[in-house]
Amino acid sequence: MLSYVIRRCLTMIPTLIAISVVVFVIIQLPPGDYLTSQLAEMQSQGENMPQAQLEHLRQQYGLDRPLWEQYLFWAWGLLQGDLGWSFEYNLPVNDVIGDRVLLTFIVSFATIIFTWIIAFPIGIYSATHKYSWGDHGLTLLGFLGLATPNFLLALVMLYFANVWFGTSIGGLVDPEFVDQPMSWAKFVSVLEHMWIPVLIIGTSGTAAMIRRLRANLLDELRKPYVVTARAKGLPPHRVLVKYPLRVALIPFVADIGNLLPEFISGAALVSVVLSLPTTGPMLVRALQTQDMYLAGSFLMLEATLVVIGTLVSDILLGFLDPRIRLGAGAER
Repeated sequence: MLSYVIRRCLTMIPTLIAISVVVFVIIQLPPGDYLTSQLAEMQSQGENMPQAQLEHLRQQYGLDRPLWEQYLFWAWGLLQGDLGWSFEYNLPVNDVIGDRVLLTFIVSFATIIFTWIIAFPIGIYSATHKYSWGDHGLTLLGFLGLATPNFLLALVMLYFANVWFGTSIGGLVDPEFVDQPMSWAKFVSVLEHMWIPVLIIGTSGTAAMIRRLRANLLDELRKPYVVTARAKGLPPHRVLVKYPLRVALIPFVADIGNLLPEFISGAALVSVVLSLPTTGPMLVRALQTQDMYLAGSFLMLEATLVVIGTLVSDILLGFLDPRIRLGAGAER
C-alpha cells in the first residue's frame, strides 16, 4: 500500500503540470486579454482610454510578455503559494478569494453531509421494500428532485419567501457582516442562513444518490451469496450490512474525486440567484472579464482537488472491498 501511495504521489506531479498547461491555454483562448475587454466595455459606455495608458497597464501587468513567459511566471507563483494578481479587484488573488473559499467550503460540506444523511436511509429503505407504497412514493419524490433544476427551485423559494413572509432569503450572512473578516458572530450568521442554500443545492444530489443506491443495492441483494446467507438463517440486518451495503457504496466512494472540487466551485447558478458570497459567481465573473490569474487559480485548485480526491477514493476502495488489490500485488 505504501509503495502504491508513493507511486501515485509521484505520478501526480507530471499530471498537475500537464493540467496547468491546459488550464493556461484555455484561459488564453478568448481573443484579447483583460485590458482589451475592459477597453471594449468603456467604449460601449462612450468612454475611452489613451493608447499610452493601455500599453503602460499591459506592461505593468506583464500582458506584453510572450505566453510561455507568462505561464512560467504564473506556475512559479503557484509553487510558492502565490496565486497571482487579480486585474479586476487590483489585489492578490489570495486576498480576493480568502473568505469566499471558506464560505464555499462550509456550504458545500454541509450540503454533502445533508445529502448523505437523507439519501442513505431512503435508498436502503427503497431497496429493502421494493415496489411497496413507500418505495413508489419516495421514487416519485426522487424523480421530482431530479427533474427540478436547482436554480429554478431557488427562484421559486425567493418568490414565495417575499410573497408569504415579505423577506428576502438571499445572501449568506446578515448585512452588517458583508465584506467583514471571519469572526465568531459572522460564523453564527452563516449557520443561520446556510440551511436554505443547503436545502436547494442538496435536493437534486439527494434524489440522484437515492436512485443510485437503490439500484446498486437491489443488484447485490439478488446475488447468490445473499440468498445463501438468508437460507442459513442470518438476521436480515446482518445480511444487509455485511456485504451488500458495502459493495453498493463502492460507486459513492469512487466519486470522492468529483465531490472535492465542489468545495471550491460550489453551485454557481444557485449562488448567483441567491446572491451567495461564494466562489462560484466570482469564477463566472473572472471568466467573463478574462481575469486570467483569478480564473486560472480557481481551475487549478479544482483540478488539484480532483487528483487528490481520486487518490483518496482509490485508497478507501482498497479497504472497503477486499477484492481490490493495490500496490505490487495488483498485477497478479
